[in-house]
Amino acid sequence: MRAFREAVEALDLDAAEALLAPDVVFTSPVVFKPYTGKAITAAILRAVSGVFEDFRYVREINDADGRDHALVFTARVGDREINGCDFIHVDDNGLIDELTVMVRPLSGAQALAAAMGAQFERIAEEARARSV
Repeated sequence: MRAFREAVEALDLDAAEALLAPDVVFTSPVVFKPYTGKAITAAILRAVSGVFEDFRYVREINDADGRDHALVFTARVGDREINGCDFIHVDDNGLIDELTVMVRPLSGAQALAAAMGAQFERIAEEARARSV
């Protein structure tokens, strides 16, 4: 999804948030239970933008009907290199209703989990404030 990719690459997280459906489901690479809702998903995106260093998308894959997309990326968390993919599905209105992130290797996923876990109280508070 070109618009999401461009927003993330430009660190325009307001533009990225505007592309999320109100009931978007975000599936984290490091947490078992998905998160539902625009506010929590946007808060997670904002936090991870501060955790990832040297983030860049390296490939974009789109299906023929334009509803499913895969954005392959590389990044760093501390001294750990990460390869990952954002799997995106859009609804009938063109808004992202599913966002699933996968990362590898395990040591990179563990570094990401630790860095995001340290921020999760702030993430949850931001989501609560945005959903009011």
